[in-house]
Amino acid sequence: MTVLSVLDLSFVTEATPPSASLANSVDLAIHADRLGYERYWVAEHHSLASVASSAPEVIIARIASATRNIRVGSGGVMLPNHAPLMVAERFRTLEAFFPGRIDLGLGRAPGTDQTTSYALRRHQTQGQDPEQDFLERFQELLLWDAGDFPPNHPFKKIAVMPNDVRLPPIFLLGSSDYSAELSAQVGMGFAFAHHFASYDAAAALTAYRARFQPSQWRATPYGILAVAVVSAETEAEAERLASSADLNWLRRMRGEYRPLPSPEEAMAATMTDRERAAVRSHRRQLFVGAATTVKAQLDALAAATQADEIMITSPIYDHAARKRSYELMAMEYAIAPVESAA
Repeated sequence: MTVLSVLDLSFVTEATPPSASLANSVDLAIHADRLGYERYWVAEHHSLASVASSAPEVIIARIASATRNIRVGSGGVMLPNHAPLMVAERFRTLEAFFPGRIDLGLGRAPGTDQTTSYALRRHQTQGQDPEQDFLERFQELLLWDAGDFPPNHPFKKIAVMPNDVRLPPIFLLGSSDYSAELSAQVGMGFAFAHHFASYDAAAALTAYRARFQPSQWRATPYGILAVAVVSAETEAEAERLASSADLNWLRRMRGEYRPLPSPEEAMAATMTDRERAAVRSHRRQLFVGAATTVKAQLDALAAATQADEIMITSPIYDHAARKRSYELMAMEYAIAPVESAA
């Protein structure tokens, strides 16, 4: 049976303020839990008008407390924005509150523009190469968790509280071959962001699997394929709903960052022939249609990538329609909830 999960960006629409978007995320998580989805990840983005998710640890705690079975995690924590010690403390705390239900997804990008990134990091070291900075922070995070600082290192004396639990499972996130290679080298899970990547998903995930080195964290590779899906009862209705995502993407290409538009506004929007062609091309990263149609497309991609799990994000304007899209996909894949023993 295919494993299905949710990636939620807490979409802000032109009719939904950010605070209501966060409430919708909790409601969607409860819905996904009841439907039998495996995990529910929330993103970290800053100063983006269409995304309300800026504090994943807080949202994770709220969602985990409102659900029973589904794993809850970050998709992801943008490590360049945070001191590794703080990440270790926060996710150990989450693991202590919700043992066996938390995931720690880590990203290399800041999740925002350069000015906001500077505001987030201005009291930290500046001028560091982003990839090298991530590697150093990532290595430090693992040292905090394992307590493996050398005996004479000043950090050796610091206790990461709570010190009787370890970090939850770690997944590295990526949209290129870099994170795939790193995930394989360190022996951790890998999640590929097909929904915005220009790099080939099959190349990244198959390379990860082929080069995976067993580690203390994972004995075998585990690849997650994150995809954008808009599903509805009919092909026509799915196309109508997907027009919001089309216009939102086009606006971002124009440098316009606004809340997710309604289908009515999107379908009435003026585009040049070149823009319409660009939108059609972008549809390669957005799976649209009735559930049977979408499943056939996802099955082909999952086979090509050898993905262990499909993680769905659905940029749909109407919250009820978004919930229905996840419900239709759950029904098509015949997933079912596992009753909690609690």
